[in-house]
Parts: sequence; C-alpha cells; structure tokens
Amino acid sequence: MRKRKNIAAIMAAGKGTRAGTSLPKQYEELGGRLVLERAVDAFEQHPGIDQVVIVVDPDEMERVQNIIQKNAWKKITGIVKGGKVRYQSSWSAINTFSDRPQDNLIFHDAARPLVSARIISEVVEKLEHCRVVGVSVPVSDTLFFTGPGKNHIVSVPDRNIFQRAQTPQGFRISVLSKAYEYALKDLAFKATDDCGVVKKYLPGEKILLVTGDEKNMKITYPGDLEILRAWIG
Repeated sequence: MRKRKNIAAIMAAGKGTRAGTSLPKQYEELGGRLVLERAVDAFEQHPGIDQVVIVVDPDEMERVQNIIQKNAWKKITGIVKGGKVRYQSSWSAINTFSDRPQDNLIFHDAARPLVSARIISEVVEKLEHCRVVGVSVPVSDTLFFTGPGKNHIVSVPDRNIFQRAQTPQGFRISVLSKAYEYALKDLAFKATDDCGVVKKYLPGEKILLVTGDEKNMKITYPGDLEILRAWIG
C-alpha cells in the first residue's frame, strides 16, 4: 500500500486589510525574509511534509511565482488560485487534490510565519491515527458574551472550556471534501475555519487537538508585525 502523503497548503490569498500595512501582510518583510517565505520555509524544511502548494489571490500570481523562483524550495509543486473569502480558497485546494482522497491536506495561514517544527510534527503524527487535527492554545483572558450591539455583558462564560484556534489544521482529503460538499449545498453556509466546517457538517468525525504556541500568532492588526520582529530578534 502506498504511504499516505502530507501536502501543506499555505493559505496566502487574503488581502490583510486589518493589519494596516501597505502590502498584503504575507508580502511584508520579517527579519530578512517575507512573511510568506517564513511560512513556506517551516513546511519546506520539515521532514514530515512531502509537498507544498501556495494558495494565492489570482492578482498576485506573478508576484508569488517570482518569490518561488528566487528561493531554493524543493517541495513546492504549484500555485493554487484562491477565492475572495477563506472557504473558497480551501475548496480550491481541496479540488486540486481531489484525485488523492487518502492523502492528507494540511492548511496553514501564511500570516502565521513562526509556526514551530514541534507543532507541525505533532499534527503529522496525529494524522497517522485520526482524520482531522486542529491546533489551539488556552484562553487566558476572561471572556464576555455580549449582546447584539456589543455594548453590554449578557454572560461571563467559563474560559477553561474555550481554546483559541490556530493553524496548521490537518485533514484526510476525503473527509474534508465530503464536509465541503455538504456545506456548499447549505444556503446559509459561512465559515472562517476548516475544522469548524467538519464539525458542523460531519459531527460524528472526531477532531483531535495539538497544543499551539503564542509565537504561532496570526498577523491581523497594526503592531502584530512588530511583536513578531521582537520575538525573532
């Protein structure tokens, strides 16, 4: 039987408007490398990853092709056209590998450039025993559940039962494809997280968790890049 392959899809199709940068955040410089380059490096250098693709905004195809050409990456096998919203980019990546249902597809946000080898290793290891794996970190702040106007507290839930989601998230391609087939028939479907798609549309599928890392933060708001720059020195 052929060994199951691990395919990393670096999700880089976002515009990153909340980050307040002149470029989409994945093309900003971080310690001598682009944010996107650092994210790709992490999977390129990991022995458990067999193949890497980059999911990009169609308007950025030439830029990313140039980035690939100037790097010595050996696992990159192509660029996938992303969509206007995250789930469209995920679906595009799923379709790219629809002929490999028993392989694993591992999604990672390009805007999380400091993902550790330890996290990737644990995701890959868990995928040997289950079909869906997420990454998360505990919530440290007290949480407020607010009303529709977000200007008053409705309740204060127990933060110990909550985790903050990170990437990478790993999936058997057959499972994620099936979840999306159900989701795309739902007129009310919307999603920002692929584990959430599986949980909603394949509720019986067990999703195991790997403990993330605060350094695996996502560049979202102005100042986040400076935090990462301080971490890498």
